Amino acid sequence: MKIAVCADETYPVHAALLRLLEIHGHTPMRFGAFTGGDVSWPEAVEAAAEAVAAGTCDEGIFLCWTGTGTCIAANKVASIRAALCTDATTAAAARVWNHANVLCLSHRLLTDDLADEILRAWFTTDPGDRGREGVARLAAVDRRHRR
Repeated sequence: MKIAVCADETYPVHAALLRLLEIHGHTPMRFGAFTGGDVSWPEAVEAAAEAVAAGTCDEGIFLCWTGTGTCIAANKVASIRAALCTDATTAAAARVWNHANVLCLSHRLLTDDLADEILRAWFTTDPGDRGREGVARLAAVDRRHRR
């Protein structure tokens, strides 16, 4: 899969994240600080989320200091279901119950080992049908508020 990777600042964990994506057989598509230098997070996230929404990228992994800002910004783009995850169990649950298509992570909390655990859970958890009804109801809420 093509994975949009986006951040507002450059951190050492980015190298591990890119390596892990390639180990898992994915192609990182770089946005924001992944293209070099610090950037404004709202615009960088918007561009990356639009790539996911348009299908240019299959999914996204977005980072900022807490992960909260990138998650909020990503969820402003129609059809994005971004989830802020701090552990592997939450990442797996976001896939199953929310059919999340963007994983948001915190630079402050992320280590190389934790990144590996979270990515492994994210990429090996099949969303399946268990969360389908909730996702459909969420889409209805989204439609009501995007008029």
